[in-house]
Order: sequence, then structure tokens, then C-alpha cells
Amino acid sequence: MNQIDPAATAWLLASTALVLLMTPGLAIFYGGMVRTTGVLNMIMMSFIAIPLVTVAWLLAGYSLAFSDSRAGGAIGSLAHLGLTGITPDSVHGQVPELLFVTFQLTFAIITAALVSGAIADRAKFMAWVAFVPLWVIMVYSVVAHWVWAPDGWMMRWGVLDYAGGLVVEIVSGASALALALVLGPRIGFKKEAMRPHNLPFVLLGVGLLWFGWFGFNAGSALAANGTAAAIFLNTLVAGCLGMLGWLTVEQVRDGKPTTFGAASGVVAGLVAITPSCGTVTTFGAALVGVAAGVVCAFAIGLKFRFGYDDSLDVVGVHFVGGVVGVLLIGLLASSTMTGGASGLFYGGGFGQLGKQAVAVVVVAGYAFAASFLLAKIVDRVIGFRISAEDEVSGVDFSQHAETAYAEGVHGHGAPPRTGLFGAGGPTGNAASSRPASSGEEAPQPD
Repeated sequence: MNQIDPAATAWLLASTALVLLMTPGLAIFYGGMVRTTGVLNMIMMSFIAIPLVTVAWLLAGYSLAFSDSRAGGAIGSLAHLGLTGITPDSVHGQVPELLFVTFQLTFAIITAALVSGAIADRAKFMAWVAFVPLWVIMVYSVVAHWVWAPDGWMMRWGVLDYAGGLVVEIVSGASALALALVLGPRIGFKKEAMRPHNLPFVLLGVGLLWFGWFGFNAGSALAANGTAAAIFLNTLVAGCLGMLGWLTVEQVRDGKPTTFGAASGVVAGLVAITPSCGTVTTFGAALVGVAAGVVCAFAIGLKFRFGYDDSLDVVGVHFVGGVVGVLLIGLLASSTMTGGASGLFYGGGFGQLGKQAVAVVVVAGYAFAASFLLAKIVDRVIGFRISAEDEVSGVDFSQHAETAYAEGVHGHGAPPRTGLFGAGGPTGNAASSRPASSGEEAPQPD
């Protein structure tokens, strides 16, 4: 019988707390990126995910994700419905199973909260409340079983995703795109400047996220050992190189590196190292980080070209960064870290790269389709988007009857200069937009 390792348990307890802290950190990060009239709503969408996901996860999500497989590894059973059969004496590997349940719960929470960034400033709060538990059961738990359950079909096939590039980053990004398309663009998208109202909030939020990410990645080792130490270092290195890569793009393209770009680059690097942290060497982590920083710096501008309003760049950073990290495993995986599989650059051939690519397509397709369907159902039943009048006056007041700032400044300003792909502003990031391309005037607040 497996025995509980006190050191591994202590490390996982700390890691669980670190990952839970990421959701309030994300709330501050997202809250700083929106305009003044949407701060509280954006923060609340992250905070409400904590109880909503907890209830859904403990009721059925954990069982569907991590119990014995059904349908050839497509989904788990309901053997642990409501945590049935799991006691304080139950062991998962070398840690108490109840602790493993909680650790995985914090992953589900932050993934749901990430999705909210795509629909900032225009979603009904109660529609979000209805959507989240359904999404956890039908989307997150299903993909988590495929990738992480011992008999999930992707796990058995040999797909590598150490800490959530597929399960967290690509799932959240694809789901975010689906919601953005269901709700449609914000009033003034492509016409008004929608700059972040509080860059210090953004930097504080990314600092909390980076801090929590060490538990996210190194905690996934489920042990206090050399692997956890290597992953810890990889996480630090990728965040650093992600920042440097993004700032390099800004310097070359726009002539000035920005604080917003620095924060965005850190997140891009951390997103990409999440799936690969336990499969690449420290040198590989540096390559993953810089690649993500550069690619995501360009990718965020694609929403202006294709017309989808992903308010806070969940698609451009989390989806694209997740794809970068998952695919680079197929190139950079080292048997030193994996204990077996190797990427193309380490003599492993194209086999692992092919598996990673198929996993990206399947996970992205499923998460998008299922999220789109759920969002459409919620929209049909209760309506997902607030009225135009409420959007213009501000989502904070219309949804929560309160405002973050007494002066009620809306944060609208002159459009910034246009960057590559029409991204707008020096970074082209989520809270900026290019000037109007027609003579139409966007509605203005009263």
C-alpha cells in the first residue's frame, strides 16, 4: 500500500495555497486592465469562480476527471460523486487524496476565472454564475481526464502536458474565444481607446500570479525532490525570458518597452512553460519562454484583423502561449526530465511532436465547441450580454450597484497609434484598440 510522505504532503499543502492565491492575483491583474467602470465586475468574475467551481468539482468534477475511465478513456465514472469513498486515510501516490483533490480544484478554479477576461465589460454576472459550474463539468473535467487520468486516452497515447498547457491554457483560450463570439464585441471596439485604467494593479497582479505559478508547476511533481527543484527553476527562467522576448518586440516595433508589455511577457512565458516545465531542461525552458514572449506579442493583434473582441487577450496569450508550450515539447523534451520520451531535437524523431499537435487540435476543438454550445444555451435561457444602455453606463453599477471610484471616470481616451496587425498602442494589448476605420461614432457615456 502507498504510504504518505510527510515532505511531499507539506510541499503540496504549500503549493495548493500558492495556486489558490493565483485567482485573487488574476482578479487584480484583470481588474487593472479594464476601464474604471468595469473594475469590480472583472474582479468579481474571478472571485465568484472560487465557490462555484468548488461546488461543481466536489460534487462531480473530480470524479469525472480522476476516477476510473469509461468509454475507452473518454471520461471518468461517478464513483467519487460528492467525494464518496475518499477518506482522510485515502492516499494518492504519496499524499492524502483529499489534498490531491484540493490541489486539482485550485487548477479548475483559475482556469474558469481565466475565461472571464474575454468577455470583460459586457457580460451579465448571473449568466456567468450559471455558465461556470456547467463548464467545469462538461469541459474542464472531460479534458482533465483525457490528459491527466492514468487511463485517460491522451495519457495512454503518450501526450505530454505536465501542469496544464492543454488542460488549463488551451482549454481556457478556446473557451474564451467561444464566449467572445457568442457575446459579440464591446461597444466601441476598434474605435475607442480601451486602455488599462491602472497599470500598478496589472503589475501587482502579475507578481502574485508569478509567485503562485511556482506552486502550479513545481507542485505538480507531487513530491519534494529534484524534479520539483528543476521545474521551479524552469518556471522562473521562462517567465524572465518571456518578459525579455516581449520587450524586445516592443523596442524594435514601437521604439519603447512598456510596463504593460513586461507584465504580458511574463505571463506568456509562464503559460508556455506550464505544459513543458517537467519535460525540458533549463536551456529548453529559456527557449520556450522567449518563443512565447515573441509569438504572443504579435498574436494579440490578430483579434483586430479577424474581428473577435477578446477583451483581455485570453486567446492571444493563454491559447497561443499554450500552443507554443505544448508543441515545443515535441521539439525540446529531454529524457533527462521525462525519464523516457524525447523531442525531435533530442533524437526522438517526429512521433512526440505529432502526438502533441493532434492533442492541441482535439482539445481546442472540443473546448471551443462545448463552450460555444453552453454559452448559447445560457444566452437563450437568461441572456448572456447586458443591454447597450448598461454597457455604456458601466457594468459595475448595472450588475453590482456599486462603483470602484467615486469620481466615475470611464477611462476613455484618444485612440493610440496603430501597431503591427493594427494592434494599437505600443503593445497592442487587450485594453487598447486601433482608431476608427469608418466615420461611425461609437456611443458615448452620458
